[in-house]
Amino acid sequence: MKNLIVNADDLGWTEGVNRGIFDAFRGGIVTSATLLANGTAFAEAVKAAKSAPGLAVGVHLNLSDGAPVADRESVTSLLNDDGNFAEGPEGLLLKRARGGLILDEVEEEWDAQIQKVRDAGIRPTHLDGHKHVHMLPGLFEIALRLAKRHGIEAIRVSLEESSLRAALASGSQHRTGVVMKQGVQARGLKLLARDARKQAARMGIATADYFCGIAQTGELTLEGVEKLLKNFPEGTTELICHPGYADEALQKTATRLQASRQKELEILTDTRIRNLVASHGIRLIDYGSLTQEG
Repeated sequence: MKNLIVNADDLGWTEGVNRGIFDAFRGGIVTSATLLANGTAFAEAVKAAKSAPGLAVGVHLNLSDGAPVADRESVTSLLNDDGNFAEGPEGLLLKRARGGLILDEVEEEWDAQIQKVRDAGIRPTHLDGHKHVHMLPGLFEIALRLAKRHGIEAIRVSLEESSLRAALASGSQHRTGVVMKQGVQARGLKLLARDARKQAARMGIATADYFCGIAQTGELTLEGVEKLLKNFPEGTTELICHPGYADEALQKTATRLQASRQKELEILTDTRIRNLVASHGIRLIDYGSLTQEG
């Protein structure tokens, strides 16, 4: 059986991102979203999620953008001089290698993020990481521990399948240099956490069989998604996406994903894409249905 989880990252970042995600769910193929507990539009996202039955919601574990959820004094190794997150995955990996990243503080912060989502009345279907930070050495183990602690039964394993990455690369509208750079990052994650699925299985945490979308983050094309669906593997595949509207609040942030969010929304809601899903016998599911079947 061919199962597809289409997860929209960054729910809660801004109201424009929220609107785009819910439009991609109601009118397109998005089945799931992951919520930033420290997002500026967190409360609005929670309210919208409760009025959108059928959209699965997970937690988007964050160490890179915004303010911490835990008390700042207890997670100082994660913060810059302004008291905010400011490191991308590469910076966090370097800090980890130098012994400057305190893992107990990571666990405290992520525990607070998950608890905030739960306290808001959301039962998370799974965990993943903002910029895939949960895949870094030592951090994936923390995410698994927290999943067990909070009764969360699934986790994203951000190990991109090469054949699926190649399919998504179809189309001439993307910036080749960006895609190549992100492809290198995807291969790096494979080296850092190649045993991640086995680790999750040992702890009874479910994962998808395949994953794709890192190399095409911000560069998704209609042609690429069409080729992916036409060459879709048996089993369960997660495709990550970042739909949204570039509202004023988003434009004030440092994210490079601005206009690309609306482009992705158009792709995800395109009639041709929805028809291909149906004609190729692909079943749209989420991590919740994956664990129920397991």
